[in-house]
Amino acid sequence: MRLRVQQVSVPLDYTDATILSRAARKIGCAPAALSRPVVVRRSLDARARNPEPVYVLTVEVALSLSALPSSAHLPSIEILGEPEPETPVRRIAVQDGAPRPVVVGAGPAGLMAAYRFAMAGARPLLIERGEEASARAPKVAQFWDRGILDPESNVLYGEGGAGLFSDGKLTARSKERGLIRDFMKLLHDCGADGSVLIDAEPHVGSDRLLAIVPRIRERIIAAGGEVRFRSRLDDVIVEDGCVRGVVVNGVEMECRHCVLAVGHSARDVYAMLAARGVALAPKPFAVGVRLEVPQSSIDRAQYGRFAGSPLLGAASFRLTRKGEGELRPCYSFCMCPGGKVIGCASEPGMLTTNGMSFSKRSLAKGNAAFLVPVGPADYPEHNVPALAGVEFQRTLERGAFAAAGGGYGVAAVRLPDFLARRVSRPLPPDRSCPLSAPVEFRSILPEFVTRTLEKAIPPMLKELNGVKPDDAVLYAPETRSSSPLWITRDDKGESVSARGLYPAGEGAGYAGGIVSSAIDGMRAAEHAALRMSRAD
Repeated sequence: MRLRVQQVSVPLDYTDATILSRAARKIGCAPAALSRPVVVRRSLDARARNPEPVYVLTVEVALSLSALPSSAHLPSIEILGEPEPETPVRRIAVQDGAPRPVVVGAGPAGLMAAYRFAMAGARPLLIERGEEASARAPKVAQFWDRGILDPESNVLYGEGGAGLFSDGKLTARSKERGLIRDFMKLLHDCGADGSVLIDAEPHVGSDRLLAIVPRIRERIIAAGGEVRFRSRLDDVIVEDGCVRGVVVNGVEMECRHCVLAVGHSARDVYAMLAARGVALAPKPFAVGVRLEVPQSSIDRAQYGRFAGSPLLGAASFRLTRKGEGELRPCYSFCMCPGGKVIGCASEPGMLTTNGMSFSKRSLAKGNAAFLVPVGPADYPEHNVPALAGVEFQRTLERGAFAAAGGGYGVAAVRLPDFLARRVSRPLPPDRSCPLSAPVEFRSILPEFVTRTLEKAIPPMLKELNGVKPDDAVLYAPETRSSSPLWITRDDKGESVSARGLYPAGEGAGYAGGIVSSAIDGMRAAEHAALRMSRAD
């Protein structure tokens, strides 16, 4: 018999013997009665009230039925049945000569949609406007070092999507546990560390993703799919409310089922969809800044005297501040421990920010976005209402590009100078983003955003005891934390105005991160596969 035991506390350097001993204590049996421990979930508890940081595990162990004490029927203990099977993939009987499903975009949603199609035997075509990861990485390095932008292959476009250069955090709040497990297992099979299968907040690292993502592509191809890079979606052909084809690099091809997973930076695609009458709707999002402080200060704030332990690694944080009066809420987002701030652009003359970490999270600084909610009432009207948020983002990004000198340097300011409403001269020489320039942020961000930030950031940092405001550097603007619109779809994932079009991932407005985007892409492929199997 196997049991699942929750809330098993173990030291950071635990072994299988430790797990068996602590699980036995929880169950109320002798450790010798247990065997074959498997960790299925792990989270770190480093709260100051604990004598020392511990891992809190959910584990499965083998136990003979006769050894189970009657007192073991506790909420934290579950008797397991047969192992849960992998989520089945519906096979599709593709008719000879029938057009293949097309997946647009090779970020998490597009990759997983294409993978799901391929596993179902549907021979998908995956197109990506940018380049494969190995060719994309040097272009990105060139942009960060010298400010040279390739508008079609950059930090935001290319194999792996924007997430390839954004740390590889795998936060999962979805209830789709089976699909999450399938996705994590695929990442692990393609080279991710085993921690992605058990950690509450798994992390891969952009350095490892550069090798993992191409292996997913190779699996798609091996299962009958095709992948084309430098292949931009120019148009979607919609006739009588149904998708009849797509135009790629000026060439029309027949298509009846298209998963649209373009990410939230493909603004030309949004405009094209609006021109084709595809239903779009404005969506609230958030803008703000990225704040950077010494990682050692974050570690001390979170781990106390245990900061610096090689068993703990770099600490993270999550902070929120409620709105008061005219001030809006403020919250931290996309925290990158031991990482760096990066500039991002997908259009000439515009610049936004993001953060990233490598797998070891060993750099000297940690950073996070500090965001303020915005909505349609905050920006000018547009002849296509759903595109007003896109134009609002562009306005901020143009202003930041110009204010920082026009060379793709990121606008930056020390926190004390931001609060004093002055320009920082000079910026700290040890900042993580050297291609940056001193700017007074009120010249690029709306007044309601800067007013909220100047009132919210100091008390938020006080929650991190030991983090000094004088050490903080801000970069701006952070504009692309989420999509500013929805590509409206029904409960089956299909566009409400174009049958056969399946908007998916962050660009569709229905996901927010690597895991949720991947799951959304898998679901889109399943919905499309069901439609395809009906021979419509």
